[in-house]
Amino acid sequence: MRILEAIRREEKKVEKQLAKLQRDLSGLRSAAKALGQSASRDVIRTKKRVLSAAGRAKISKAAKKRWAKIKAEAKRAVAK
Repeated sequence: MRILEAIRREEKKVEKQLAKLQRDLSGLRSAAKALGQSASRDVIRTKKRVLSAAGRAKISKAAKKRWAKIKAEAKRAVAK
């Protein structure tokens, strides 16, 4: 029976959260309506940024160069 009570408590908790979210959503919609046409537009998904193969190669080469430098400095520090 304790499990059933816990489930009911959790259900009430979730219902309270849902009610709060619905109030928040209502407030946001009211604010958007007050702002007028500018806020009523749908959210537009931004295009995915595409990197060319040459660009990826440059980034890879630079990263390898940085790591080579770090590793070389580490070897020098150990050798001393």
